[in-house]
Amino acid sequence: MYERILVPVDGSPTSGAGLAEAVKLAKLTGARVQLLHVVDDMPFVMGTDGFGTMSADIRGVMKEAGQAVLNKARALVEKSGVPVETVLFDTLDGRLSERVARQALDWNANLIVLGTHGRRGVERMVLGSGAEQIVRSSPVPVLLVRGPAAD
Repeated sequence: MYERILVPVDGSPTSGAGLAEAVKLAKLTGARVQLLHVVDDMPFVMGTDGFGTMSADIRGVMKEAGQAVLNKARALVEKSGVPVETVLFDTLDGRLSERVARQALDWNANLIVLGTHGRRGVERMVLGSGAEQIVRSSPVPVLLVRGPAAD
């Protein structure tokens, strides 16, 4: 069954729903959990030609925020008694979905669990679907957990 469950987290209620489900599943199967946070610096890349650099101050703040997300999620998992570890990537070389897929392979995950907004139609086309991209690129099964409706 599942022994190693990878859980991408970003601190959102949707991400929290995925984490809660991963913890339930890990308790049932005796699995360990790895929490993954990727600092997405693309909105903050600056430069007139599109290939600018990010201020070290902004990158530092984003790394700290990412570590805080991981620490909070780790505390929740530890409280449940499930073995947990964390990993923070502060560079997004390629798509987020590719980073998650690579980590699943590198860590020998059996399953990826993540929250999803469940968007449809035009909203999904405009905002994209990170969850769908992860499902398409994942080398292991993916469990999608619908987040809160208000998220």
